Amino acid sequence: MASQLYSIGAILLATAFLLLGNGLTGTLIPLRAHLEGFSNLSIGAIGSFYYAGFVAGCFVVPKILARVGHIRTFAVAASLTAATVLVQPIWISPVVWFADRAAFGFCAAGVYMVIESWLNDRATNQTRGRILSAYVLVNFGCLMLGQWLLPAASPKGFELFSVAAITYILCVVPVGLTLLPQPVPQSRPALRFRRMMETAPVGVAGMIAVGLANGAFWTLAPVYAISLGFSTFGIALFMSSFVVGGMIIQLPLGRFSDRLDRRWIIVGICSAAAIGGVGLALLGRWSTQMPWLLYPLALFFGAAMLPLYSVSLAHANDRIERAEFIEASATLLMINGLASVAGPTIAAVVTARAGLASLFFYTATVHTLMVLFTLTRITMKRASPEELREHFVAVPQQQASSTAAELDPRAPEHAGSGRVRAA
Repeated sequence: MASQLYSIGAILLATAFLLLGNGLTGTLIPLRAHLEGFSNLSIGAIGSFYYAGFVAGCFVVPKILARVGHIRTFAVAASLTAATVLVQPIWISPVVWFADRAAFGFCAAGVYMVIESWLNDRATNQTRGRILSAYVLVNFGCLMLGQWLLPAASPKGFELFSVAAITYILCVVPVGLTLLPQPVPQSRPALRFRRMMETAPVGVAGMIAVGLANGAFWTLAPVYAISLGFSTFGIALFMSSFVVGGMIIQLPLGRFSDRLDRRWIIVGICSAAAIGGVGLALLGRWSTQMPWLLYPLALFFGAAMLPLYSVSLAHANDRIERAEFIEASATLLMINGLASVAGPTIAAVVTARAGLASLFFYTATVHTLMVLFTLTRITMKRASPEELREHFVAVPQQQASSTAAELDPRAPEHAGSGRVRAA
């Protein structure tokens, strides 16, 4: 295992720098927008434009990769992400920030696609699971650590934007110096929306729920925290508690889901997420007297909310042939991306009318509807036979390209390169 991780060390280090920056900017940008007097609708639109750019990048970047290769694509995309971050404290305007975040999302799609293509190229059919686990661990860990860069300076200044830009520039260094051969560009998987809706409607609904709820949370939760009077330290603790909750529950919950109909797991975690959302909305009223209550509740909320992506994907995988896995994953990721475009703006409209606490009533509504839909499907369709169920695998979410599906050990054996080349 150590030798396998060493062989992809440069790629994982680049991922670590990238996720540190994303953890910081994901919280910093809505905070700064709020401090600059942007409306809730504008802040929600900033989140939506990011996801729209990311979705567009998933379509366009494969053509760029095929033309100029992985290293050039990565260097240009990562450099542009740093540039877009540096623009924001210089030119403070909602319209500029909309375009800026769309450009950032487009470039981020390119960075993720290169990283995941490279990891897949280094993986064999025997090591894909271990490499994917290491990648997911770096994703969660550095996304959480990125929150703790926030207290280093005031969000009103330019320093934190500069720190984020530094992390994006640093992620170019290990890739620029690596001796790894560039992967062979792969064709983009076909997207089969109707096929997925017919085969695994609960999996599709789960991806929509993740996009609507999680996209809204990442965009507006920092604004909710600062509206309660939290310091930057408190906001970092609140957001990192959410991430840690999702990180620690994924594997034990997933293993448990291997033993029964995963739709009941979806009912359970969505019910818990709905309860957690209502709790966060109501407890905010007493945050000045008992702020510590919100941190364990945020951890619980993350533990309920974040696994929905992986469990929904696992359920869909139980319903399809292994040969269809990559196309199915790419389709579900695109559905999630499109829902993520809508989620922040819908939540912003709700909070503009009913206050920031209604963000969590909104997510609770999304999760409640998911519970009702899943229960309806349980009464209509039998569970997949146990012998046809694949093992649960934790996967990166919200921030992954369709290439990540090829790393999944549940994918067909020819998905990966099938070999490890010498560095």
